[in-house]
Amino acid sequence: MKKVFLFPLLFLLLSLGLRADDKPAYRLFTATGKPATYDKMLKELAAADVVFFGEQHNDPIAHWLELQLTKDLLRVKQGQLVLGLEMFERDVQPLVDQYTTGELSDKDFEEQSRPWPNYGTDYKPLLHLAKQQKFRVVGTNVPRRFASQVAKGSLTALNDLPSAEKAWVAPLPLTVDYELPGYKNMVKMFGGDAAHAAGVQNIIQAQALKDATMAYFLNQARPAGHLLLHLNGAYHSDNHDGILAYLRQQNPKLRVLTISTVSQEQLGRLDKDNEQKADFVLVVPQDMTKTY
Repeated sequence: MKKVFLFPLLFLLLSLGLRADDKPAYRLFTATGKPATYDKMLKELAAADVVFFGEQHNDPIAHWLELQLTKDLLRVKQGQLVLGLEMFERDVQPLVDQYTTGELSDKDFEEQSRPWPNYGTDYKPLLHLAKQQKFRVVGTNVPRRFASQVAKGSLTALNDLPSAEKAWVAPLPLTVDYELPGYKNMVKMFGGDAAHAAGVQNIIQAQALKDATMAYFLNQARPAGHLLLHLNGAYHSDNHDGILAYLRQQNPKLRVLTISTVSQEQLGRLDKDNEQKADFVLVVPQDMTKTY
């Protein structure tokens, strides 16, 4: 009976491109849980207008794959690529431009642009690539101090911003759809009882401000015929929600594809809870080393 069982198991492993003694660092699946190859994913992504790569910010495999994907899309699209990054805010865009065109040194850029703590290991290689290959990088996120103000006091906190600073956020007033699945889930995460309702609503408004701002500026940054690859935390694009909801309002004709990064104990199949999160799901081992 053991032999009868082993043959289907070996066939499954071979069909996934695995040997029984393999220790894979990641696996790719489609939204429905079918195994996918990197080449298949690359081909489909290259035909899109916008690709969202939803990462876990401390996952080294996702960061490595982002770099490989950027290189390959740049090659396939013959340079017609724009890279959008949640990790840089709109008010430092002039610094991003100066750095990628070689006008600003590493030291000056890192001192002035408020990079994330893991910039050196996880995002610097992407900006170096942009400098070498001469493609544009766009910081799409709202200045974090604005999001913090909204989280504490609602979107009305932005009413008195100087007009020059309002240029760093999505056009105001901003309409928030609290029925979006991601925002409804935030109510559950932060506690939706009446005593906390106002505070949770402010947190959702801050999230919506980030989503809407990223959608607005990445849409502006994409020249006709170019592919825009946007890197962001997976929650901002999982289930084609968040940033995508605002992007659809602005430009519903865009061809948009998504990637989500998830952790699982096993890599042989996609867990049910991770199906439909994105067009492609990057699965990494749960015990993978973290960058912080």
